[in-house]
Amino acid sequence: MKFLIAGLGNIGMEYDATRHNIGFEVADTFVIKHGGSYRLDRHANVAECKWKGKTFIVIKPTTFMNLSGKALKYWIDKEKIPLENVLVVMDELALPLGTLRLRASGSPGGHNGLKNIELMLQTNEYPRLRFGIGSNFPKGRQVDYVLGKWTADELPYVKDSLLKSVEIIESWATQGIGKTMTMYNK
Repeated sequence: MKFLIAGLGNIGMEYDATRHNIGFEVADTFVIKHGGSYRLDRHANVAECKWKGKTFIVIKPTTFMNLSGKALKYWIDKEKIPLENVLVVMDELALPLGTLRLRASGSPGGHNGLKNIELMLQTNEYPRLRFGIGSNFPKGRQVDYVLGKWTADELPYVKDSLLKSVEIIESWATQGIGKTMTMYNK
């Protein structure tokens, strides 16, 4: 059985360790745990991991966040992966830091990466894992906050949530989305 995990973020050193790149960090944490390594390929850095008889294609799009759908569609088609076996991981302002939400489908809200994915796939019926980054910023400073680096006070919550994200991905692939949502969406 094959799964595709797409961690969303922006390429470039200036975006490393920013809140908006948490999808990349989740992907990296999963790949490291499962002994994979990335290679640069079409529209993405790609790793392949095997775990419990399952193959995971993990991508970090090189298209920038707002064009994430281009990379995702390419890899879904190339690897012939059904949408229910695709998981998109991204930052979520509407959730407090440390909160994780797995969903089988949903609206993109204000997330431009999800808007582009929906446009490219022509559906919002694909699983996603929203990683809460909080909204602790003054009015009009959302972009600075999202593209800002984690503070020293936030890092322990981020590290815990990264590990929990990998648990959620493993559960989703072995237990299914319904059971995993029941176990982790508290």
